[in-house]
Amino acid sequence: MFSSLVSNGSPVRPGEHNAVVPWWSFTKTVLSAASLSLVRDGLVRLDDPVLEGPFTLRQLLRHETGLADYSELGEYHAAIARGEAPWPADEMLQRLDATRLRYAPGVGWRYSNVGYMYVARLIERVTGLALEEALMQQALAPLDLSRVRAAKTRADLDGVCLGAATAYDPGWVYHGLLVGPLSDAALFLDRLLAGHLLPSSLLQEMQTARILGGPLLERPWTSPGYGLGLMQGVVNMGLTLCGHTGAGPGSVVAVYRSVYGVDTASCAVFHMGSDEGVAEAEIAARLSEILKPETSGD
Repeated sequence: MFSSLVSNGSPVRPGEHNAVVPWWSFTKTVLSAASLSLVRDGLVRLDDPVLEGPFTLRQLLRHETGLADYSELGEYHAAIARGEAPWPADEMLQRLDATRLRYAPGVGWRYSNVGYMYVARLIERVTGLALEEALMQQALAPLDLSRVRAAKTRADLDGVCLGAATAYDPGWVYHGLLVGPLSDAALFLDRLLAGHLLPSSLLQEMQTARILGGPLLERPWTSPGYGLGLMQGVVNMGLTLCGHTGAGPGSVVAVYRSVYGVDTASCAVFHMGSDEGVAEAEIAARLSEILKPETSGD
């Protein structure tokens, strides 16, 4: 496990932990930021139905569409384990029976990678660009991050730290998989939530979370919630974390920011294993050391 820290906008140890890692579902936070930049520019609206409807961009970003998730398919995991080539997106949607919504949009919550595939398609449709170029233009370059890229083939993962996995085809991540230095993940989140990309009104929308219940077993959350591409809530060390956890074969990445008084800190952790709670607990501990040093040892 290794980590990267940003305190009050500045890297704590510049240049450390620049290993390129898969950002897994932290990619969703980048997708959300890029789509909200289109809202900022008046090109789309949060509460208009999208082409794939009858749901809205807001509902896609908050997992409130009623869409199911392809990770629920046992055959999906079996195909990955056998090293098969990814299914075409239309085949995946057919296997999932994705046109059948599991609840009416807006009335429930269900994590859905399919929803973020539709977010990626919206970004490409509105910008007229391939997803990697659109994310660079709308979200990454404005935050002065140029070392992040999309992995679309097995060859794109050459030199990327995959943890316990020996090989993986990123085509199985249908909303796109970003890879980049762990330190850039911490910087992206810190600069995004510091207001360097979006106006305060959209940042407030982004961080307005749907509360999802009480404590999570073997994870540090005491009151978890989900905003627009952000996991957000209170953890057992008393801090409110805002960011995202992502897991894939062989590794977990967790990237979170917290505010305590006038101080801010962001932390990204890469864990070579499958336990999301381990990575999140490390985040909570590291952020507590910076923001609440007088209580971090309790």
